[in-house]
Amino acid sequence: MPTITFIGAGSMVFARKLVGDILSFPELKDSTIRLMDIDEGRLAKTTEAAEAMVENGGVDATMESTTDRRQALKGADYVLNMINVGGTEPFENEIRIPEKYGVKQAIGDTLGPGGVFRALRTIETMLDLAHDMEGLCPDALLLNYTNPMAILCWALHEATEIETVGLCHSVPHTAEAISEYVGVPQEELEYWVAGVNHMAWFLECTHDGEDVYPALETAMNDPEIYRKDTVRFEMMKHFGTFITESSHHLSEYVPYFRTDEETIEAMTGEGYAERMPTATYLEGWKEQSEKRDRPEHDVNLSELEIERSEEYASRLIHSLETGESRRFNLNVSNVAGAITNLPREACVEVPCLVDGTGIRPCSVGELRPQMAALNRTQIAVQERTVTGALENDREAIHQAIKLDPLTSAVLTLDEAHEMTEELIEANREYIPDLN
Repeated sequence: MPTITFIGAGSMVFARKLVGDILSFPELKDSTIRLMDIDEGRLAKTTEAAEAMVENGGVDATMESTTDRRQALKGADYVLNMINVGGTEPFENEIRIPEKYGVKQAIGDTLGPGGVFRALRTIETMLDLAHDMEGLCPDALLLNYTNPMAILCWALHEATEIETVGLCHSVPHTAEAISEYVGVPQEELEYWVAGVNHMAWFLECTHDGEDVYPALETAMNDPEIYRKDTVRFEMMKHFGTFITESSHHLSEYVPYFRTDEETIEAMTGEGYAERMPTATYLEGWKEQSEKRDRPEHDVNLSELEIERSEEYASRLIHSLETGESRRFNLNVSNVAGAITNLPREACVEVPCLVDGTGIRPCSVGELRPQMAALNRTQIAVQERTVTGALENDREAIHQAIKLDPLTSAVLTLDEAHEMTEELIEANREYIPDLN
């Protein structure tokens, strides 16, 4: 059975969930699972939980734990990446410095100043991981969960020989939201989704063969439902299609919703689902990180059971191992032209067929012009960031920030330049030297 390596297993709740997913399949229950992290304390907690699931579930999986990445990778068949490079200090800088200039990010991990600098502090480590894989497990599949998804996968596609796909739960979570808004069971929805990560489009969505868009448009006119997803409903109203990712996250990728405090406040409050205020993810992440290290938040090992979540990774591995055919939305290179009116070097999120023969991106064809145009605003920032990171090109990083839709809606070019220089200086310890 396969050897499955977790890099960043100190992400305790998420890693534990993915271990449970793998063990939930009878065909994978005797896998070798290697847990690796540089944080010995958190790694030990994840390992204890994983071993408890094996014992409580009566399965034959072998659990191994190490802080040595090369040891964890040797001979692996699958590598799941969920690292967070740098911790709290650079994350705080990536939110608070732009906030000082008026660039107000709620999440800051995908696009904008936060996404660009998170990529800068992550790509070097990701490349080291992939180069280790080239020597120790060259045929392994790298499954990436770390953001910024598209930028990291793009860099790996361009600079390494390792097969890499990105996994994100925004598509099924969006399907769940649509099912709630139109009042049908999620498992009965059929959909065809494509674009880029966190801005993919529900090109088709049906229930019993009937288009759900008329019902979704009716739902949008209900004030109670509208308040749950204001940004996505506004984008659907003006551009015609519902978008993946939550309203508060989507608001960072376009220039319409975060340019003044009144607009942010108007989408915040009772009845609103969005976490629109600046730094909501940062503050929540800090709070959860602190809780995880308190003894009172340790899990009861005797009660841990093997359960299957909605995450893709275990199902994807199961399909590759058993031949069972499934379709997932994955983040892959557009080199084969899955979306014909987006650049071939870009990382796109498209339906992929997976079975024992491998992963095959589906042909989507052309997106409607307005969809492709909005995707290209993200791709422009992603391309400049990848170039800047791979070539240590300071000017490319400046251009990435200046091309960002939110930044360019708020700052002059000189202000954007000054902000970028301040970010480079503040996070110098965590990013490569830029020429």
